[in-house]
Amino acid sequence: MREGDDAQRVPPGRLGEVALLFLRLGLTAFGGPAAHIAMMEDEVVRRRGWLPREEFLDLLGATNLIPGPNSTELAIHLGHRRAGWPGLLVAGACFILPAMMLTLVAAWAYMRFGSLPETGAILYGVKPVIIAVVLQALWGLGRSALKTRPLAALALGSTVARALGVNELLVLVLAGAGAVLWKQLREGPPRAAGGSRHGVTLGLPMTLHALAAGATAAAPFSLGGLFLFFVKVGSVLFGSGYVLLAFLRADLVERWGWLTEAQLLDAVAVGQVTPGPVFTTATFIGYVVGGAAGAGLATLGIFLPAFVFVALSGPLVPRIRRSPIAGAGLDGVNAASLALMAVVTWQLGRSALVDGWTVALALVSGALLVRLRLNSAWLVLGGAALGLLVRGSVH
Repeated sequence: MREGDDAQRVPPGRLGEVALLFLRLGLTAFGGPAAHIAMMEDEVVRRRGWLPREEFLDLLGATNLIPGPNSTELAIHLGHRRAGWPGLLVAGACFILPAMMLTLVAAWAYMRFGSLPETGAILYGVKPVIIAVVLQALWGLGRSALKTRPLAALALGSTVARALGVNELLVLVLAGAGAVLWKQLREGPPRAAGGSRHGVTLGLPMTLHALAAGATAAAPFSLGGLFLFFVKVGSVLFGSGYVLLAFLRADLVERWGWLTEAQLLDAVAVGQVTPGPVFTTATFIGYVVGGAAGAGLATLGIFLPAFVFVALSGPLVPRIRRSPIAGAGLDGVNAASLALMAVVTWQLGRSALVDGWTVALALVSGALLVRLRLNSAWLVLGGAALGLLVRGSVH
């Protein structure tokens, strides 16, 4: 639809609206990547019409094929689509900045007082709202992505595979390959049409992963080493916050001893309970081990690869879509991406819907989203307030 026109001339006001939207999302997007993606879809597709749902799905599929924080990368893609290269930088920075500042305050309080404030009541009210927000987005995106029975079957198979523990990237690759194979069986061998570009998109992170496997040797703490460590993490990490926890634990706790086990768990907890990207866990860790300078370098290091990967892969997405075979692979990846979101939602739902209050809150939130098209940010804030009230009265 649009490849480079937005990147060359940005109409007045677009950069400002990108900044305002992603600052607000950075302040209110609780619940992890699946929730962030759902809120972005609500804002940029349903409310503002910045791009059609099909293009949103293509960008979502592309972010799942590169390492790093998926929702941040999607924000960067959306900023680029709306306001060109300046929008790419502004959207990503504005989405990251609120979470970084909140995490920095939490890290300062943690180092000063030795503990984290009580956050259970807030999460008690926020999680059920997030379930409703994500389910509504899955319904809308699913109607666009699962447009044929084979794609629906791929989504179902991907859901089962991920629920059984199959690696996320493997699920995406197999779904894309399955969609290509089905197209070839139905239509015969394709004419050569730019498939090599698609291979580059996948091959780059895999090569980085292989190179990084032995790239980090034991070393005493230094700010430069901290920055390079988080650059490596942002360059090779696929998967959820639990994968991030395992990755950080292996080096920071077990190999180098820069953090204690308790400090690492507290850092991940702060990343989970603050809005915006979970990867701001790096901000907390950086402050704990290296003060304000460490916080800034760790945050820059873990998010910098996301900007680079999106800048490199973003212009390829329209070309992939124009190629019949590569486009079929992207359709398969999109179907699997929704399957991954569905599995995360199921896992979150089991911990979120724990009693009558939370079930009722999820149902009311869903009704408000569908009937009144209420902005999800207000629902999240309302859920947090109700969580404080109800949890306080129960306990």
